[in-house]
Amino acid sequence: MELPSNLSTDEASPEWMNKGDNAWQLTAATLVGLQCVPGLVILYGGMVKKKWAINSAFMALYDFASVLICWVGWGYRMSFGDKLVVFWGKPAVALDEKYLLGQAFLGYFPTASMVFFQFVFAAITPILIAGALLGRMNFIAWMLFVPLWHTFSYTIGAFSIWCPEGWLSKLGVIDFAGGYVIHLSSGVAGFTAAYWVGPRLDKDRERSPPNNILMMLAGAGLLWMGWTGFNGGAPYTASTDASLAVLNTHVCTATSLLTWLVLDMSVFGKPSVIGAVNGMITGLVCITPGAGVVQCWAAILMGLTSGSVPWYTMTVLHKKIKFLRHVDDSFAVFHTHALAGILGGILTGFFAVPKLCRLFYLVPEWERYIGLAYGLQTGKTSAGLRQMGAQLAGIGFIVCLNIVMTSLVCLFIKLIVPLRLEEEVLQIGDYAIHGEEAYAIWDDEEKYENTQVNSAYDADEYPSVVSKTVSEFQMV
Repeated sequence: MELPSNLSTDEASPEWMNKGDNAWQLTAATLVGLQCVPGLVILYGGMVKKKWAINSAFMALYDFASVLICWVGWGYRMSFGDKLVVFWGKPAVALDEKYLLGQAFLGYFPTASMVFFQFVFAAITPILIAGALLGRMNFIAWMLFVPLWHTFSYTIGAFSIWCPEGWLSKLGVIDFAGGYVIHLSSGVAGFTAAYWVGPRLDKDRERSPPNNILMMLAGAGLLWMGWTGFNGGAPYTASTDASLAVLNTHVCTATSLLTWLVLDMSVFGKPSVIGAVNGMITGLVCITPGAGVVQCWAAILMGLTSGSVPWYTMTVLHKKIKFLRHVDDSFAVFHTHALAGILGGILTGFFAVPKLCRLFYLVPEWERYIGLAYGLQTGKTSAGLRQMGAQLAGIGFIVCLNIVMTSLVCLFIKLIVPLRLEEEVLQIGDYAIHGEEAYAIWDDEEKYENTQVNSAYDADEYPSVVSKTVSEFQMV
């Protein structure tokens, strides 16, 4: 019996390729890409003060382009290629058609699809770091930070946890779609970088209302819906486990958002839109390490936890700990990503279902992946404790890695350019840095007649910009 013509194999559709899996992987990758561009671009652009809208959005846009070149140039092979050491791969290009058209190391689709899918994960991570640095980081320093941090931090975490040859992968750490590699990494790295870059102006820290809440919500919506590809693409196949991962993702997120909202209303008396967005993000982050390996009722419990614990640390505990107050973490990525990622990793170690782990990993030794709750239930307590130990080891490694490497990257950049913008530039914002403003009205066009875009960092240009009174550019 012959296959239908659309399923027959040829040079462009080899026997090993599953067209459905390949189509889903490319779709999932595109959804994650949309989380970055335009999702986080407009989320950041709307959530900051007016004078930082362009700079904040552009930091995200630059990152997306920069990481892609690093990724195909050396990053992908360092993350998923041949082992250099136990925690790092050998740098090599991913540009040759013979390599890209071959079967990916996992899944039934080409390596080119895997490179693109993993790229969008690599790209979103520094954008999340940027959330801690908005409103004061030197843009040239950011241009250097992205490729350096990507090379010396992200690739190590990705290889160690996600590559089959990585030491934490062999240890059995469960990180379904990046709770460790992406969110814990970005939360710790963002907080560390914020320490080295220094704070915003005092007036910007004291009062920094969003300049466009509706635009912020549009970006948040793209982030939420894009997570369908974020977690749904992690199994590398259009499978039942992918479907469960998608459902769990949205259930946990909705629960977390509502929990945060109720707490805000109970304590502050008003339903906060920004609080709801924070609850949404913590829910998305928390479910990510276990999206396809936990029951749907467990996703609800994870949402309750992610909507309450980070709420407490952000609104109550943060004010009581001097060091947390000292570091200017613009969008509180320490709470929304680092802490939520830790909670997700621990809860995954507790709730992971052996059957679901089998569906996800499809490896002979799948029985070693067992949550502590199921270990206690089935008499395999030692196996459950082992899993919990692996989850904690992964947390410890990612935290230490990002504190050390982020500090080294920042200190190196500091030898070349200042990490923080000059005080007079901080007073003005976008116009001083980029020669552009986010919301220019019709009679502002004279400001742009003699503007040379991207010349703001020339030392000779500062006097001409700063000579204009700050009040002329005063932002809401």
